[in-house]
Amino acid sequence: MEYLFSYGTLQHEDVQLKLFGRKLQGTPDILPDHVVMPVDITDEAFLAAGGNRNQMIAVRTPGKYIAGTVFEVSEEELKTADRYEPSNYKRFLVSLHSGKQAWVYAAV
Repeated sequence: MEYLFSYGTLQHEDVQLKLFGRKLQGTPDILPDHVVMPVDITDEAFLAAGGNRNQMIAVRTPGKYIAGTVFEVSEEELKTADRYEPSNYKRFLVSLHSGKQAWVYAAV
């Protein structure tokens, strides 16, 4: 089992059902030293799948934090999330406030 921290669309049940075929189990958590910033998505595959052009992305910013949800996902579900996220989002392993090591999609 892997942990995936979400601060955006992956927290929405309809997105979870569409991508994973199930509602994910998660708990609130905090990603330290990051802030969310707006970004315009140009990834045509993401947009064609119904993604919104205006999204938010995590950017490393010391002293700030992002509240979100940490979900338990399988390795296969993590790969599904990789395919879902726009091409300008990259997956990083981070330490959450709870002490869990989780993957997060953030700016390079």
